[in-house]
Amino acid sequence: MESQYSHNQELAYNIISQLINACDLILIWNKEIKSSDDYLTSPEGMGKMAASCMIIESIGESVKKLDRLLPGFLEGKAPYTPWKEIKGLRDHIAHGYFDIDASIIYDVSVNEIPNLKKTFLKLQSSI
Repeated sequence: MESQYSHNQELAYNIISQLINACDLILIWNKEIKSSDDYLTSPEGMGKMAASCMIIESIGESVKKLDRLLPGFLEGKAPYTPWKEIKGLRDHIAHGYFDIDASIIYDVSVNEIPNLKKTFLKLQSSI
């Protein structure tokens, strides 16, 4: 009989694969975005911001799920990653409705996601 921990590791590996793909989507969508104003000045920009918010929210939710599956794994393997802030941004997007700051989404999408993707790749290789 397979252990629960082994099953959880397999689920975590799959979730991390999805997280890596999510990071790639955000990077592709935001490749031509040069400032937070680019989100706000056209319908296409607003669409990219909305799509980025959706994926950032999903990333935060998946990080919460990883914490439940493998308690201590994230902090143990990547202690300098701001896990609490990632989960908090998810909550803000999910409950902030129209009070979402474009400059925060821009900063996360352009400056934080590349490093987060590297972290997810490192985590995946450690499972």
